[in-house]
Amino acid sequence: MKYTALVMAASRLGAEDPVAKIQGLSHKCLVVLDGTPMLERVVDTLLATPEIGRVVISIESPEILRSIPALAEMLDSGRISTVKSDINLYQSVLSAVDQLEDPYPLLISTGDNALHTPEMISHYCRDGLKRNADVLVGMTRANDVLAAYPDGMRAFHRLRDQGYSSCNLYSLMNPKAIKGARAFEGGGQFGKKPRRLLKAFGLPFLVLYKLQLITLKQAERLVSMRSGLKLEVVLMPFADAPIDVYNPKDFALTERILRNRRSKAA
Repeated sequence: MKYTALVMAASRLGAEDPVAKIQGLSHKCLVVLDGTPMLERVVDTLLATPEIGRVVISIESPEILRSIPALAEMLDSGRISTVKSDINLYQSVLSAVDQLEDPYPLLISTGDNALHTPEMISHYCRDGLKRNADVLVGMTRANDVLAAYPDGMRAFHRLRDQGYSSCNLYSLMNPKAIKGARAFEGGGQFGKKPRRLLKAFGLPFLVLYKLQLITLKQAERLVSMRSGLKLEVVLMPFADAPIDVYNPKDFALTERILRNRRSKAA
């Protein structure tokens, strides 16, 4: 069984996005990192992952992708396809599912995960297919991130057992799981925006979460009970997996990591 990969690449802020502003572009996902546009990196990674059967980009218009020659060629050859994004993440996922034939299992990622590698995606996909879950979420332990980047101050989800960081990897494993995407109706960034957490998971969960009274396993159970879906976390043993390009500081860190990877591979 192979996943459909849905890459969320629409721009919420357009040219006003602080990362897009660095290079004067319309979309953050178009910025060039170490010589390659960020979205091209994301797509290349997914296409190189054996567990991915097809790659679909959710964006305002295919013409945005055509500004990148490699992606234009992929569109023309049918290696990737697009669906039109909607007013928010939730509606965009719904729209994509409605337009795609046999979309499950559906892996949802974003266009700014420039550090993801085929090894990371394979680990997530293989682990997920072993589970009897409706919804999967990829996360990395804070200890793993800080061991590699001790100066990094990321927005960890700090629970009773330890901290965790989201890797922007989510999966809907079957048709009933689509209602799990409603958690993103108000947007993501739950660690930074508690009101979104309240709307998505309710007041009791928010209180337990903010007071660090629950472990990761307990959080899984609470969210599963509230949603009526079995949610499980796939732990990602990769320090780079949670690093996305959210702001100029992340942009600089990501480019430095990519240059180091290229230098080691030479």
